[in-house]
Amino acid sequence: ADFIGFVFFPPSPRHIDIETAYKLSKKVPEGVSCVGLFVDPSDEELEEILGVVQLDMLQLHGKETPERVREIKERFKRPVMKAFSVSTAADVVRAHTYVDVADWYVFDAKAPANSDVPGGTGETFDWALLALEEFDKPWMLSGGLSEENVGDALMMLEPEAVDVSSGVEAVRGEKDPAKIKAFLEAVKRI
Repeated sequence: ADFIGFVFFPPSPRHIDIETAYKLSKKVPEGVSCVGLFVDPSDEELEEILGVVQLDMLQLHGKETPERVREIKERFKRPVMKAFSVSTAADVVRAHTYVDVADWYVFDAKAPANSDVPGGTGETFDWALLALEEFDKPWMLSGGLSEENVGDALMMLEPEAVDVSSGVEAVRGEKDPAKIKAFLEAVKRI
């Protein structure tokens, strides 16, 4: 793995408290980036977490505008991944409005209308929406990836990285080491 994600969004079943994130971040091998996932964070929330946990990158998974992404990037001096919830071509095209402020893009499946989380639902989206698109930034594919389908995704698309969460869980919110290993091996085979 090149990235390890820490979810700082309380409604998520993957939410992690600051103390646990600090302890885990100290165990991350050199060369692996620690990424903090946030949803429409306030400056105070970011200050509190970054005051304790050394994060290499911030992933913004809410409704942050390009202006807000710029503010966060400039104030907290971290590269920013901007996540986009995808169900239509317009959702993909929206990424281009962040070209001057985001360092990475993340494309995830759009959550159902009644969901209390913006992503991480284990659902995929139509990857063909990304197949003909070119981006000026590195990008990551997310959304329902697993050992079983990541090969198909990588045969269709050429993202710089893939993101997995629900696809390597024993139960929602609890990672399964065997599934993580199988996922990483599936990615390496491509």
